[in-house]
Amino acid sequence: MRITPMTELTVRSDKLQAIMRDRQIDAAILVQNSDLFYFTGSIQRGLYYLPAEGDPIYFVFRDHGRARMESGLCHVVSLDRLGSLPEKLSSYGLPVPGRIGLEFDVLPVAEADRYGKIFPAAEMINVTPLVRDVRSIKSPYELEIMKDCALIADRVYEHAKTLIKVGKTDHEVMAELFGFALKQGHQGLIRMRRFNAEMFFGHVFSGVDGAVPAHLDAPLGGLGTTPAVGQGAGHKKIAANEPIIVDFIVAYDGYLVDQTRTLSIGSLPDRLHQAYADMLEIQKLMFELARPGVGWSELYRRCLERACQMGYEEHFMGAGGSQVRFIGHGIGIEVDEYPFIAQGFDDQVLAPGMVFAFEPKAVFPGLGAVGIENTWRVVDGGIKRLTYSQENLRELPQDG
Repeated sequence: MRITPMTELTVRSDKLQAIMRDRQIDAAILVQNSDLFYFTGSIQRGLYYLPAEGDPIYFVFRDHGRARMESGLCHVVSLDRLGSLPEKLSSYGLPVPGRIGLEFDVLPVAEADRYGKIFPAAEMINVTPLVRDVRSIKSPYELEIMKDCALIADRVYEHAKTLIKVGKTDHEVMAELFGFALKQGHQGLIRMRRFNAEMFFGHVFSGVDGAVPAHLDAPLGGLGTTPAVGQGAGHKKIAANEPIIVDFIVAYDGYLVDQTRTLSIGSLPDRLHQAYADMLEIQKLMFELARPGVGWSELYRRCLERACQMGYEEHFMGAGGSQVRFIGHGIGIEVDEYPFIAQGFDDQVLAPGMVFAFEPKAVFPGLGAVGIENTWRVVDGGIKRLTYSQENLRELPQDG
């Protein structure tokens, strides 16, 4: 179990403070679990108070003892109720802030109103874009954890090959695979930032179930086992000569990597073979184009254009009518971090230290889906892969 070093926490707060001062934000108050972990190293119930100048304070409602043990911050302070926050700040010599940054994308309105009542003269500002910008650049410390995630991802994929059998259901394979991942160190919980976004450890889809759309903002959704979840592996039995998607996220020591591989028992129809080869070609194009300074949306447009030229206009990143408008997403503590390889981000560019998953997939109703996904990090001059499992279309023996 890693404890985030104080030096790491200091660099993170310093970066955010520099942006806050530039935007004339007097203080930021962060309460979302992922942000708490990033800036304090702990996820106890409380809030992270960052003045534009000076040391941050981690105010904790529960559990203060654990927070002191887990966080490397100098100031980890017990707080009995939110209303006493101004008094606590005063005891540390901190003035009442005039402009306060809050996480408007995830903070409930009722909670935001509480801060408005505590600081009635303050202007409340959305600090989320600034936080996400800081978090988008991974440090060497973070990258080392993500490399550990990639090691587990490879073990999980290799084990998946031994579990997939004709007659087993997708759900059975998924359950066995998740148990194996937990034994390898998977933390179990996966975090997403988007409102109402939920995701399990991963997906196993065989045949036609791979083309079933769902509410999940992803190219593959799946039927799942119940409308109460509405996504993921279902009770379809695996058959020979159909595509099998193994798409999973490894979460370890707070960080994530995302990887997808395509398999089959026996051979696939020529159309699906070709589609898989073409998805690899799109990944290759992305690899050739991606470098610091390249726009997120420009990378998306170039890869989408190539997919359409190949004839996948109605099949790329979902079937017609259920397609998503991205090919890649940032990843770190959450699945949906910056950068987004998607439309609508014309002003944002790749920078060294960014990490993203790129997932070109082709979906064919009535047949299934094929595709590839790897996690990449941006370096000077280009990108490098973090996940490294074999990318070939793996055909398992029918008598295995």
